[in-house]
Amino acid sequence: MKKVLAIAALMLVTSVISVSAQQRRRPHRRQIVKKEMALQLYSIREVVGNAETYAKNHEATFKQLKEWGYTAVEAANYDNGKFYGVSPEQYKKDCEAAGLKPISSHATRGLSDEEVANHDFKDAMKWWKQAIKAHKDAGMEYIVTPWANVPKSLDEAKTICDYHNEIGRLCKEAGLKYGYHSHAHEFEKIPGTEQVWYDYFIQNTNPDYMFFQMDVYWANMAKVAPVHYFKKYPGRFKMLHIKDVYELGESGFVGFDGIFNAAKTAGLENYVVEMEGTDGTIDIMEGVRRCADYLYKAHFVRPSYSK
Repeated sequence: MKKVLAIAALMLVTSVISVSAQQRRRPHRRQIVKKEMALQLYSIREVVGNAETYAKNHEATFKQLKEWGYTAVEAANYDNGKFYGVSPEQYKKDCEAAGLKPISSHATRGLSDEEVANHDFKDAMKWWKQAIKAHKDAGMEYIVTPWANVPKSLDEAKTICDYHNEIGRLCKEAGLKYGYHSHAHEFEKIPGTEQVWYDYFIQNTNPDYMFFQMDVYWANMAKVAPVHYFKKYPGRFKMLHIKDVYELGESGFVGFDGIFNAAKTAGLENYVVEMEGTDGTIDIMEGVRRCADYLYKAHFVRPSYSK
């Protein structure tokens, strides 16, 4: 009897160890599965890139994205209070009709040289107040500035940080989160200094007001390891752009496993798939489908969907 009990106990311990080992091998499944998987609509700008194509194609396109496993979309066509030519309320309805969340948008208002020199944000803040209201009415959670040049001096860098802090403060007051989307040039040094602009930007903006939406492909193009920055500035990366040369996982250029495994350190809440284009052998919608396919196979328990 004692021998039987000993064997049973050994089997139980072996089973627990085996399960724990499996869990250690797949930590990203537990971390990522509950997050939204958005698509940046700039990826399919040929399909829904302007008011005309949006009106014609959005219904079927959004339905297809949902069937492929996307749960949200990030807009790229905000203009004067509208998204793709429709009101914020209508854009929200269009997304939700397909079962997608209108989670975020790329939109910004840059400063003129004169405004930078005078540290003058007055007119810009008027623009932002309208934009924030529109994004709020569209049911969005995040607004992201998609681009800015590297400042020409340390004084200009300080002004740019003050400007983004002020935008972030307005967003927070409205119940939105504000971020900045990086490319490769942000990892250059501010002229006349040894200070990397991206580091200065992060260090001189308030984490209560601003997060950073790192584009992991462009970080790699700048010879920067995304995980290094996650560890250096934990919690500052509430969103990421998940991108590869073409379809996700095809090039082996971006270490997606390491990026997803470090999601908790990054502070990742949700992430956005983006494609710049394809290699010409497939159309962009097929590329977008393959990206979803890769992510579900590599980082999710796959839901049922039709190809």
